[in-house]
This record gives sequence, structure tokens and C-alpha cells, in this order.
Amino acid sequence: MDNELITRESKMLASLLSRNERLIVDLKTLAEKIIPLLHGGRFLTDKELSERLKITRRTLQEYRNGGRLPFLILGGKVLYRESDVQRMLDDNYHPGLR
Repeated sequence: MDNELITRESKMLASLLSRNERLIVDLKTLAEKIIPLLHGGRFLTDKELSERLKITRRTLQEYRNGGRLPFLILGGKVLYRESDVQRMLDDNYHPGLR
């Protein structure tokens, strides 16, 4: 890198400012996706969980009806504690045969 004087018209400054603007947009996008903690636990909606697990919301309903997945209903919205989902996944994990 040369000992180039950086001015307002400098390409280097324009590049840095452009990168900073993209970084700010990316950080705002990430901040919108943060799920706040409630008593140390995160909760997922029916839609969020079905997207994460790549299953239908109807399948989630079957898991609820069958008692396979704990849930709560708050204001008509179904919520799942992330730790309960992880426990269900761990309990149903079958390692491959060797």
C-alpha cells in the first residue's frame, strides 16, 4: 500500500464507505432476526419451527396432538421452547451403524 493521501474524492475512501454501508444493512438485518430470551429460553412460532425443521405445520400439529413436542398457546399463537425442540431431536437421534 502506498503512502497515498486519502481525500474526499479518493476511490479508497469511497470503497470503505460503501463497505461500511453494506455492513450496516447486514447488521440491521441480523438484529431483526434476533429472538429475545424469556427466562433463559428462546421460543419459536409454528411457522419458524416448521421452516427450521423443514416439515409442514400440519406435522407439527401431529407432534403436539401425539404429545411428542411440548408447546404453549399464547393469544392464539402456538409457541415452542427451543430447548424442548432440541430435547425432542436429541431423543430421536439414531447414529449411523458402523
